[in-house]
Amino acid sequence: MITRGVYSATCSILNDDYSLNVDATIAHAASTINNGLHGAIFFGSTGQSQLISISEKKDLIAKIASHKLRKKFFLGTGCNSLQETIDLIRYGFEYDFKDFLIMPPAYYKGNTDEGVFNFYSLIISKVPKIKIILYNFEQLSGYKFSVESVTKLAKSFPYNIIGCKDSTSNLFENLKLPNFLMFPGTETKLLKGLELGNSGIISAICNVTAPLARKVFDDFEKKKEQTQNDKLIAVRKVFDDYNLISALHSYMSTKDDNFKNLLPPLVLLNSKEKKDLINKLNNLKFIIKNNLAA
Repeated sequence: MITRGVYSATCSILNDDYSLNVDATIAHAASTINNGLHGAIFFGSTGQSQLISISEKKDLIAKIASHKLRKKFFLGTGCNSLQETIDLIRYGFEYDFKDFLIMPPAYYKGNTDEGVFNFYSLIISKVPKIKIILYNFEQLSGYKFSVESVTKLAKSFPYNIIGCKDSTSNLFENLKLPNFLMFPGTETKLLKGLELGNSGIISAICNVTAPLARKVFDDFEKKKEQTQNDKLIAVRKVFDDYNLISALHSYMSTKDDNFKNLLPPLVLLNSKEKKDLINKLNNLKFIIKNNLAA
């Protein structure tokens, strides 16, 4: 079960035919854990979840089920279809994966609190033992969870709704629920969130900042002086100047050719943007010492 800590919304690695490279994707997620993270979540937005087929997601689920780090692997769904979401969750349950990061369906504008409540309610009615981390990301889903809407879900389904990833950053300071996990979606909010009683972070950039993020988390837990938080925030702000997935894959492809492919309409940064990104990170003396993908 997911607990306090720092987690990556892990990257998906593609073959040259744009199919999911299951083995390399798993190896990369494992490497982020070996570099300090408490866990990795497959098929969040960073993992191109809306663009990857259900069959490929199932292939990965079956493969990670026997991995030595399986208890540190967690799943997103990344489906707009209610039935596909339930089908994927049930498939995960066959392999004893019960914690899921779930965003409300995207595409249609004007989603209401009632409609989003119904979406999660129907999932829970079909899979009563599921544990759900709500995914609050208005920029992608078109819906912004409010304190009231999360509170209603958590109180209606206290066994099932166990936390929230707050990429919109409107909840981590204001939502106060007992026994509820709160994960901001950015390194810039890690330390502040911990000081407010949050649980850690789930972040795209933890794909490359794992040791830094873990150091900030551990130093907070041990009540030690913070020596790396400013650098961690500065690195995150560099990536925030670009599309995060494009920037991550562009940067990591300089270290490992596995990262060069993205599913359309996503693309790598152009040469000028890539050079600019690398120069900014070099100025911060930020480098990846280990290859993060096999």
